[in-house]
Amino acid sequence: MADEAAGRRMRGGCWPSGVGPDSAGERGSVTAEFAAALPAVLVCLALCVGAIQAGAQQARLLDHAAAAARLLGRGDVAPPPPEGASRRVGSGDGLLCVTVTAPSRAGSLGALGLTVSARSCVLDDTEEEG
Repeated sequence: MADEAAGRRMRGGCWPSGVGPDSAGERGSVTAEFAAALPAVLVCLALCVGAIQAGAQQARLLDHAAAAARLLGRGDVAPPPPEGASRRVGSGDGLLCVTVTAPSRAGSLGALGLTVSARSCVLDDTEEEG
């Protein structure tokens, strides 16, 4: 009986019809699993791209904050912040600090209401002059 079952399972390296991986109960299972996993992969990819975009935006804000802090620390006029960003200047303990904040422009992260900010501090040279 075991020999008969073994012979029925596989003859010449092929499965008989109705038995094995191509049976009717398992057809399309790979397609269904792929269709179920695809949205999760796309969401993960969108979040990764959004994180890279937010990192680039933060680098731009940090560059502006550093330049504005240097100029304001010398007593010069700083250029306005980038479009859509706000700038806050504070001083204390001989330091002048500039904080620039903007809503995230990355599509996937901006929709969540996340903000990106950068801060830069320099010695306040204007205090010594007065």
